Amino acid sequence: MTIAVLFGSFALFLLLSIPVGIALGISTLVAIVYSGSVPIEFLVQGLTTSVDNFPIMAVPFFILAGEIMGKGGISERLFRVANSMVGNITGGFAIATIVTCMFFAAISGSAPATVAAVGGIMIPAMVKQGYDRTFSAAVVAAAGSLGVIIPPSIPMVIYGTSSASSIGDLFMAGIIPGLIIGAALSLYAYYFAKKNGYKGNGKKFSFKNILKSIWEAKWALAIPIIILGGIYGGFFTPTEAAAVAVVVGLIAGLFIYKELKWKDLPRVFIDSALTTATVLIIVGTATAFGRLLTVEQIPNQIAEWILSISESPIIVMLLILVLLLIVGCFMDTLAAIIILTPILLPITTSLGYDPIHFGIIMVVGLAVGFITPPVGVNLFVAQGISGVSFEALVRRIIPFIIVMTITLLIITFIPQLSLMLIGK
Repeated sequence: MTIAVLFGSFALFLLLSIPVGIALGISTLVAIVYSGSVPIEFLVQGLTTSVDNFPIMAVPFFILAGEIMGKGGISERLFRVANSMVGNITGGFAIATIVTCMFFAAISGSAPATVAAVGGIMIPAMVKQGYDRTFSAAVVAAAGSLGVIIPPSIPMVIYGTSSASSIGDLFMAGIIPGLIIGAALSLYAYYFAKKNGYKGNGKKFSFKNILKSIWEAKWALAIPIIILGGIYGGFFTPTEAAAVAVVVGLIAGLFIYKELKWKDLPRVFIDSALTTATVLIIVGTATAFGRLLTVEQIPNQIAEWILSISESPIIVMLLILVLLLIVGCFMDTLAAIIILTPILLPITTSLGYDPIHFGIIMVVGLAVGFITPPVGVNLFVAQGISGVSFEALVRRIIPFIIVMTITLLIITFIPQLSLMLIGK
């Protein structure tokens, strides 16, 4: 009954449009009061101890770095690089938009931030080039999901702390899956452009233009190299790498590109603080929610139930993927990771899956939720930028959801794609 009260009240609060973080906290409190198995202080302890964690400090730094990059002229320069590489082929603007999202994902760690930073530039540009506005918004929304797959990734930081896995290994493991998803999205964009007669930018391919655009964007392109190189070179931890990204972004925006003004900094810090506060509230309340599940022995019961359905590892894994896709439709990614990791990780390790590999599976599976209604954060951000109707955007995003689901299956059943860069 305690679990029925916990999940029932949580579902009710979501239906009442209460924010996810607050709904998690109130439902946990209701269940605690109902059961009496733990003191009310249990919730407060979950809120404080969950964020009293050194790796979690990477989250506000990556959020701040993303805000700085978005307002410091980084996005436009990244697009110039992408456009010089693929802009001349059929559907070049759409593919260049996806590549730009991949570049920006490598410095932001957030899917909505990627959509906001790239969409503000690329959706109007694609429409001007003759693309359908709804398709343009769908491209940015789908490619923005790469913000949490290509490292650095805030959800990977949360999974690493929840599972006691190496965040550096998770970052490296996410590179190839992110590239595969980006390539798959680009293939669909090419097919759609070919079908609808969208041409390239009409410019001749030129290595000189590519090198010129890379040189202009060198500071932006250097950030992921600094982050991953610094972590694996032993120069700093992932948390320190996030702080370094902030410093490099400030130097590039204020003194090199000079598109970030001193007067813009208060708004950048305020926006970052608001986003960070929202994220940390979700982390705290989801941690308390998950710990209550553990106290009530629910993870063990769910694990036994899933394993009792079939002895086939493939069937069990497919059930887990379906669960991730469904949960991603209704729950915030960070909350889902904190709650589901202690439930699903023991199951997958018993099936022979490496915890790092499963971390990538979980992040990719939940990342699909960024473009699936009703929660679909990327859809709402892209809609706000483009001005298209939500219903039209949902219809146009369906092929991208199918593409991402297919790549999820590939990543799940070919573990080497995630583990080869970390030598496993």
